[in-house]
Amino acid sequence: MSSSSKLVIRNIGMILTGRMEEPIMDAECVIAEDGRITAIGKEDDFDTSGSTTEVDAHGTTLSPGLIDSHVHPVVGDYTPRQQQLNWIDSTLHGGVTCMISAGEVHMPGRPKDIIGLKAMSIAAQRWYDNFRPSGVKVLAGAPVIEHGMEEHDFQELAAAGVKFLGEVGLGTVKDGKTAGQMVSWARKYGIQSTIHTGGPSIPGSGLIDADMVLETGTDVVGHINGGHSALPDDQIKCLCENCKAALEIVHNGNERAALLTLNTARELGKLDQIILGTDGPAGSGVQPLGILRIIAMLSSLGNVKAENAWCFGTGNTALRRSLDCGIVEVGRAADFVFVDQAQHAPGKNMLESIQLGNLPGVGMTVIDGIVRTGRSRNTPPAQKVPELTRAPPASLGGGH
Repeated sequence: MSSSSKLVIRNIGMILTGRMEEPIMDAECVIAEDGRITAIGKEDDFDTSGSTTEVDAHGTTLSPGLIDSHVHPVVGDYTPRQQQLNWIDSTLHGGVTCMISAGEVHMPGRPKDIIGLKAMSIAAQRWYDNFRPSGVKVLAGAPVIEHGMEEHDFQELAAAGVKFLGEVGLGTVKDGKTAGQMVSWARKYGIQSTIHTGGPSIPGSGLIDADMVLETGTDVVGHINGGHSALPDDQIKCLCENCKAALEIVHNGNERAALLTLNTARELGKLDQIILGTDGPAGSGVQPLGILRIIAMLSSLGNVKAENAWCFGTGNTALRRSLDCGIVEVGRAADFVFVDQAQHAPGKNMLESIQLGNLPGVGMTVIDGIVRTGRSRNTPPAQKVPELTRAPPASLGGGH
């Protein structure tokens, strides 16, 4: 029985895999069937017949779609925090194909009673599962823990499909012992946790220092470089030294603290723990190119090869967050972004240009094997762009 959809991508110049141990792969062709990668290598070795979609990469670089590990969505493609429509679509034009909620905390009138917060979390998980703005995978429905929650509440949330907690510390629970118990209950039922790190960000939040982070024991040290205000240097170093959790660097944070985190993690051999987010929408606004900008910043100022820094926003996050995207590998979701050196940007090639601090140009995005966008309206124009040479009737698909 033939597959209902088959994507063939040919003439790829280079593949960024998303894996730190092998960040670059020499392959010219990728095939995906029914939204999953089925072959990577040389076109002559594969059966490319029966394709429903074909892309000529024209020598551009194929990468996993970028992952934003830390966003605060509300409903649909709208954020009341900045009164902005279509911010998710705009982020897709920055190469981000998947984003993870750290709590729907900007919902006006957000319920803080147990029944209400559970209801809103389950609803948020459902509405982004049913409606994906421009095709972007928004993994939402992240409850902020409040006093009075018991083990059965986390069991019920997990049974309903909730997979992530909102930032610990944004609710009434602000002590490590109580937070640690709730994080343990969440983990028991397969729910990942993130903790707010640093000074207060919104009314109702407060300082979360290294001691509370360590006592709580979440899966992700949320915005270790502050959101906005970072912890003192010695506390950041302490967290890097003592945490086995993901060390999340965000665009909406302290850049100096981000570089301190990177340098400390490198010295400790923990670069595989670095993941990236934007922490938007927030007071600093919406950051459609936030993940690309952090990659360029960490590579250029943090002395990291661009192909390795790229893994921070793809494979590292996928592995730490247990996602099926973020890595170019057979069996994983066919979520890609095509990038190339920006026109007139310095550097001998795209990777060198990134390491000099420049953004690449995005030429196309693909989610679940479906071409979602062509040349980005937000990045600088790429020197080369891929071409959609065969398309089903509904090409350049949007949300559903």
